[in-house]
Amino acid sequence: LEVQRMKEKNPWHTPATIIITVIFVIAIVALVTVAVLQNKPLPPKYKYGIVLDAGSSHTALYIYEWPAEKDNNTGRVEQTHSCKVKGPGISSYASSPLKAGESLKVCLQEAEQWVPNKRHQETPLYLGATAGMRLLNMENSLASDQVFQAVAATLQKSPFSFQGARILSGQEEGAYGWVTVNYLDDRLTQGLETTGALDLGGASTQISFVSSSYDGSESPSNSVSFRLYGNNYNLYTHSFLCYGKDQVLRLALAHLSQSGQSTVEDPCFHPNFTESKNYSVLYDSPCVSDRKPHGAPVAFTHKGTGNFSLCQQVLKNVFNFSHCPYSQCSFNGVFQPDLQGTFGAFSAYYFVMNFLNLTDTAIPLETVKEKLATYCSTPWPQITQQHKDVKLKYLAEYCFSGTYILTLLTEGYNFNSDSYSNIRFIKKIKGSDAGWTLGYMLNLTNMIPAEAPDTPPLPYAGYVSIVTIIALVLVIIFALCLYRFWPRCPKQPQII
Repeated sequence: LEVQRMKEKNPWHTPATIIITVIFVIAIVALVTVAVLQNKPLPPKYKYGIVLDAGSSHTALYIYEWPAEKDNNTGRVEQTHSCKVKGPGISSYASSPLKAGESLKVCLQEAEQWVPNKRHQETPLYLGATAGMRLLNMENSLASDQVFQAVAATLQKSPFSFQGARILSGQEEGAYGWVTVNYLDDRLTQGLETTGALDLGGASTQISFVSSSYDGSESPSNSVSFRLYGNNYNLYTHSFLCYGKDQVLRLALAHLSQSGQSTVEDPCFHPNFTESKNYSVLYDSPCVSDRKPHGAPVAFTHKGTGNFSLCQQVLKNVFNFSHCPYSQCSFNGVFQPDLQGTFGAFSAYYFVMNFLNLTDTAIPLETVKEKLATYCSTPWPQITQQHKDVKLKYLAEYCFSGTYILTLLTEGYNFNSDSYSNIRFIKKIKGSDAGWTLGYMLNLTNMIPAEAPDTPPLPYAGYVSIVTIIALVLVIIFALCLYRFWPRCPKQPQII
């Protein structure tokens, strides 16, 4: 009877107390569950962007993707696919512009397979043309317009959102290349010292870097200012039209063939190399059209002699060091501040030096020159035997291109034995090609904010951990309170 009365007096055994306790426990479990599920990162959905790089020697298509959150400033943009268009650059179709548009179709069809169908209409599509079209526009603006019309007609028929095709200025090309390199290296988001950008194409070359000795007051035309992620950058950049490797080859040959002879000996090509070339074809570029010798024969024999030192002397002649209207210059009277920091060298820089197995800049500069001298002096039949899988046109030019790269870097841009090791020859950074296309798309889609985006005070894992700990503390406190007021019952019931 007494045991029964004790049970009735103990509030813990009342239905109301049991219900409240169950509800409390369920509430704690619900708190943790909701916190975890509500804040759990969802599987990312992606947006896409496409950029066509219409260079002087070829066109390439790049597809980029990034998370589709509303605040996409925090989402990283990555390259997911690229496609090299078959055939030459669009500027080569000046006499048959419709073929310029036709040449893009295969890569566009490939892009349709890579970008999900439901994203096609909202995916921006851009085409930027560089030095090849700059030269064509200088030489024949009507032909340039016709090529762009044909290209635009093809791109407008694609399922993507075509945003236009235009010629980039050399300054834009250099600046966007710098943005790409530093964005992919995460230097902009972290406010780190930036990397300079060295870009070498077929018709132009660009140099872009931040120097503490340059504030833009001297030669302001070389200054580009950015505010990215809350940091200000005053960038020096310059593009040298006609100083891409293909046009410099013309300049060098034009220098060697000034007398209009029928045989032109060239130290930048291997011994025993011979090829018949047409004088008219050699001089059909605006870069050399005013240098064609009078009374020259229709064709000439291009004969290699394979001498690195003499090749360097020939290439120095394509630079003009005779005047500098500023405190200091690179070449051709163009201002350049002191070199600063590391540099990423991409495009033809990488492809040429990678073929020559000279991308390791830890190798002393003098050793690099010795290796290149040995390569250039190797007879042409031996070179073709060693590299049967390489097209002869490209194979023949590696001695010239390698020598030009070293001459441009040391004589043109003033790199020396010490600063040469600050250069990295790069093709990709974290899976994305180095070049101007990513920087161009980031700018047009406003993917890089001027100010650093707000970040949550706690990371997701930390937030969940704190909520869980608080919930456990509440449970423990509740249990202690119950224990304090829990009735003490004797082990053996006493009967009175």
